[in-house]
Amino acid sequence: MRLISSIAALLLMQLAAPAFSAEPLGQREAGASAQTLAASAATGAEHQTAYDEYTIGPYDLLEISVFQVAEMSRAVRVNAKGVVTLPLIGPVRAGGLTAVQLEEAIASRLAKDYLQNPQVSVFIKEFVSQRVTVEGSVVKAGIYPLSGRTTLIQAIAMASGLGPLADESQVKVFRTRPDGGKNMAVYDMEAIRAGKAVDPVIEGNDVIVVDESGAKATVKGVTDTLRGFFNFGMF
Repeated sequence: MRLISSIAALLLMQLAAPAFSAEPLGQREAGASAQTLAASAATGAEHQTAYDEYTIGPYDLLEISVFQVAEMSRAVRVNAKGVVTLPLIGPVRAGGLTAVQLEEAIASRLAKDYLQNPQVSVFIKEFVSQRVTVEGSVVKAGIYPLSGRTTLIQAIAMASGLGPLADESQVKVFRTRPDGGKNMAVYDMEAIRAGKAVDPVIEGNDVIVVDESGAKATVKGVTDTLRGFFNFGMF
């Protein structure tokens, strides 16, 4: 019994032991700070690119404003057909357009009959039409709506976080290309939390798969077996 307990303790200590680095502390902290700044800048650029390329869909909530025309400024929900209705110009197709393209479409309609050189702004407040699938070693696998710009960490949080056996270094994101093919990228959650890697923006219809850690599964198997031995010995 003592031998089994010693083996289990050794396995747990090896799994929990931090990696040793001979790099001086000051250099390591300076390097981490530079990586954090670079990751933050890259994340901001990626967020902006994803927003600029996002195409509006049914039930998205838009905030539309026209400079110096208060009557035209309002929040509107895209209907099931991808259309919004505005004062003066009536129904406007929004589905399938980016925010910039919708700005141009509304400005064109207003310039035709009502205003000279109208300045239109469209802000997407809720991205309700998009969904993300989270599966694998998470607490609550499922399909979740994307409401606003959502990063990988936020999407995992919607699934109530990683499961106890999750391999944080093997979180895969699958994305469908316009030609129907799929791209796959692997992310390390620990590196993202530490600011050493970019927290990627999740797009509609992405599939996130969290792998199970073989080491954690092995330790759990050993501890479950030992627990069975201990429980058996009590009788």
